[in-house]
Amino acid sequence: MQYLLLIYQNETEMASRPESANNAMLEEYGVFTQSIIKNGNFKAGERLQPSSTATTVRVRNGKTLTTDGPFAETQEQLGGYYLIEAKDLDEATHIASRIPSARGGSIEVRPIWQYK
Repeated sequence: MQYLLLIYQNETEMASRPESANNAMLEEYGVFTQSIIKNGNFKAGERLQPSSTATTVRVRNGKTLTTDGPFAETQEQLGGYYLIEAKDLDEATHIASRIPSARGGSIEVRPIWQYK
């Protein structure tokens, strides 16, 4: 079964960390990503640009409305994702717990809808 692992972290806190700490975390991400590629769990994954670069799109009464920035103000922002293959939710949450940002942010684990 496929799961989307949504990575949330406080962008302000990340920006205030020393460059060496951010570089160390990027190295950890590299090791983690290589491990799930090697294990066959990895399907896709990307880091996102800051939420300040987002554009929110809504269609109301046939009109397209765009707003600069994210949909909602929150403490943590969506910073990236992994799409993985896992045998069940237990395996997916175990993989999510190994994502470096889980230590300071949160990882939302969502199963992908299976169409029949």
